[in-house]
Amino acid sequence: MSLDVILRLVALVGAIIVGLSALLSLQAEWPKRGLDDHVTKVMLALLALGCFIVILVAFGFLPGIAGPSAG
Repeated sequence: MSLDVILRLVALVGAIIVGLSALLSLQAEWPKRGLDDHVTKVMLALLALGCFIVILVAFGFLPGIAGPSAG
């Protein structure tokens, strides 16, 4: 197994775990109405979006973002 494949698998597993926990936390925060709760919702949504982007990169759907270079 090459280093690129190992790094993509680690990134994929980490993104799935963090993304699911962010979405579950966002679901729990959704009914709250305070200003700090709205900031928390935005931060959790951005975290979930970042995890989605990492999942796309791990599967190779965003070819412009390359893995580690050899050299």
